[in-house]
Amino acid sequence: MVASKYAKRDLMQSEFTQRANAVPAHGLGLSVDVYSPDLLHLVRSLRDAGLQPGYLEVFKATTSAMQWVRRQLPDMKLPYHGEGLWVTQPDFPRSCSGTQGVAEACAQILALRSAWLNHECATKQMAGYSFGTYLPPLYTELSARMTAENLAFLQGQVDEQARRHGADPALVLLEMPPFTYFGCGSLAIPAFFRSVTDRVACGLVLDIGHLWTVYRYTGAWRRQTLGAFVAEFLDAFPMERVIEIHVAGLAEFTAQGTAQHTVAAEAPYWIDAHGAPIPEVLFDLLAQVLVHPRLTCLKGVALEVDTKPVATIVIEFRRFCDRFESMVTSVVQAGVAHSLTRSAVDERSGTRQLLTMDEQAALREQYRAYVQFVATEQPLPMSEHLSLLGGSLDDLNRYRGIYLPHEVLHWGGELHDMFPRTCSRLATAHLPLERFVSFWFSRPRTDEQDYDFFLLKIERFVEFVAHDCPSAAVTVKEEAEELRAAYRAANEPTESVEVRA
Repeated sequence: MVASKYAKRDLMQSEFTQRANAVPAHGLGLSVDVYSPDLLHLVRSLRDAGLQPGYLEVFKATTSAMQWVRRQLPDMKLPYHGEGLWVTQPDFPRSCSGTQGVAEACAQILALRSAWLNHECATKQMAGYSFGTYLPPLYTELSARMTAENLAFLQGQVDEQARRHGADPALVLLEMPPFTYFGCGSLAIPAFFRSVTDRVACGLVLDIGHLWTVYRYTGAWRRQTLGAFVAEFLDAFPMERVIEIHVAGLAEFTAQGTAQHTVAAEAPYWIDAHGAPIPEVLFDLLAQVLVHPRLTCLKGVALEVDTKPVATIVIEFRRFCDRFESMVTSVVQAGVAHSLTRSAVDERSGTRQLLTMDEQAALREQYRAYVQFVATEQPLPMSEHLSLLGGSLDDLNRYRGIYLPHEVLHWGGELHDMFPRTCSRLATAHLPLERFVSFWFSRPRTDEQDYDFFLLKIERFVEFVAHDCPSAAVTVKEEAEELRAAYRAANEPTESVEVRA
């Protein structure tokens, strides 16, 4: 059994090596959104400042938007940042995420001619419940096995679509997610990703800010210095699988939903915040990561800048290039030279050890309990799978009492702005909007369409009003249709402005 385990791991590493060798060096880049900030305005501003990113990792939009981006930036490397592919979840291949979502992702990869597909090892939908921002997976051995199984399926779909269109297949990358105050499970995070990579030939994305949140919300900050924690973490993490590194902002979240970038506290309540400034501590951590001896397949390092002001992006990217351009170039070139000494094989992974029906059912139940554990005020009894990964119950209660209600009520749009007439009717009926939070988690829903939190919020608010205030049902439906029409119109870019080389 031990020999078989190591043979499987070696086979996965050989397959990964072959795939990674086909990915060109990307250098220093930016992970961007098409709309926020406006992508072409950002590119022009960078060029006006004498800055040229090696690549732009483009976040999921519409397929026609990706085709438009490729026409506007014909010579730019444009890898793809996916969304809505819930690879940590049971039933992924049969879900809407695994069918409609994967088909759309494949179409967008082809439109951009992407070298990789990056996706968070996290989800916004589990057990029929939806969230506005990512929740990390259950860090357990069973969850790692399921994630590896789903990644193999996803890579197979990407490969098949590439073959049909005569294109080079994109490499699937799995990004270590952030902690928003908590994480749950029984397996250390590096061990979880090692278990995944032992079973599937995927690449990894290491996010420096996410790593800081693990330090903060596992309570490691109480026991060791940040540098010592990172050194220990990297030594256990499968660094040889890291294709890309991300760096983004961190900030404190307030009850009003504003991001406060403070450094006064010994261990501030920072969480992942792409629109916030990048603290200097993250650039120091990046320098530590870049000298790790097993970082042998790095292709690119990107600042994540969606929702950030363009002027701030230009300043941060210049600072980033000045400090790290030569260092990243050296690491990437060393990885290329190292890869040439390793033999590529045509062999693929063959028969995989799939989860049994009982194991899948057990994992479904664990995720159902996970939702209830993190979304309700009364915690469920702790178990091996639901125990906090360090940290404290106070941190989890910060998520339950402040972050999650704000997410439902305000994330993706203020309800008062989205439904002004309906909210006025609810106020007249003395129905507080806070009741929408408990309604949101009152029952699971089937996964019937591709995930879009804005559209889901519209749908759920219509259901809520019809249930709690039937007299406003007609009004809320009218406003909902107006919102959907405006959303459809806003999600298609125009051809009116082009970027000149």
